[in-house]
Amino acid sequence: MDRPLPPRPPFAQRPAPLPPGLDARSAAVLREIVEQYVETGEPVGSRTLSRRLPLNLSPATIRNVMADLTETGLLFAPHTSAGRLPTDLGLRLFVDGLLQFGELGEEDREAISATLNAAGRSLEDTLGEASSLLSGLSSAAGLVLAPKGEGALRHIEFVPLGSGRALVVLVNADGQVENRVIEIPPGVPPSALQQAGNYLNARLAGGRGLAELRRHVTEEMAADRSHLDALSAQVVEAGLATWTGEGRGGSLIVRGQARLLSDVTQIENLAAIRRLFERLEAQETMLRLLDLAEHSEGVRIFIGAESELFGTSGVSMVVAPARNAGGRIVGAIGVIGPTRINYGRIIPVVDYTARVIGRLLG
Repeated sequence: MDRPLPPRPPFAQRPAPLPPGLDARSAAVLREIVEQYVETGEPVGSRTLSRRLPLNLSPATIRNVMADLTETGLLFAPHTSAGRLPTDLGLRLFVDGLLQFGELGEEDREAISATLNAAGRSLEDTLGEASSLLSGLSSAAGLVLAPKGEGALRHIEFVPLGSGRALVVLVNADGQVENRVIEIPPGVPPSALQQAGNYLNARLAGGRGLAELRRHVTEEMAADRSHLDALSAQVVEAGLATWTGEGRGGSLIVRGQARLLSDVTQIENLAAIRRLFERLEAQETMLRLLDLAEHSEGVRIFIGAESELFGTSGVSMVVAPARNAGGRIVGAIGVIGPTRINYGRIIPVVDYTARVIGRLLG
């Protein structure tokens, strides 16, 4: 088994500038309310805070601080409750400037590495295991996005289906098989399909992926060095376009949706979360998710409706890019959960899992 990745230096997050009037006392009250919200999901009152805060503050003083935090938009009072809950802005301030978190312990790192490096599984099974692992560790929904066609190929074959169609069989280096039906010129003989397959397989040496293979073949054909007849050349072009002509695409695996749905009590939030998962299935959303990862050096946190990707109130997403040894994006790893997810626990879990997956996909 591969050795676990070493711990990273502590996360370097820029603290968000404190709003005017938010002093150390106000910050302590906000931090405690958020931590209680993450733990229980219930509003927090001044008497509870006076017992839990290390500061020697009376309930009356704490009520005044809570009123000030409510005026600045960091807290709100649900219904007629005397307690307070954090707003999305309050959660953002907490995550960016007040949250204290460290690295995963050695036991957690070894468990994640051992689970994802287990032998005898296909890449798809490993990615599914990673998504389930994130879901279990976060008590939320885990997602893993791996771009299609990034890995090395082992074999390509064209199988005639008749009526101007053929089946393209693509075998990845890890043994995963993909099949796709393509249109071919009428009357293409089986020998032309065989020649096309032989031509491509002869150029898979060195662990080429689809994108690299297509560039190489395009250059050969442009220089008339392919030595393919016209029909076989058309088959080659159609076969490669089947995967690489669709944009970047990807394989999105989501596990633990039920964990997220079970935490929702309001019907409108339930409908919003269902729409969220419908959008996750869309190709455009997967591309935007990758774009989010590409513009991140590390973990990014989206709270509530502040992300255009989801725009769903009451839901947060923690996402990190999976990069290979050369620093290239090879996927994205994330967790979707209610806004009261345990950020201090989930952020280092997502970060470390993304690094392990990046090594596997790279």
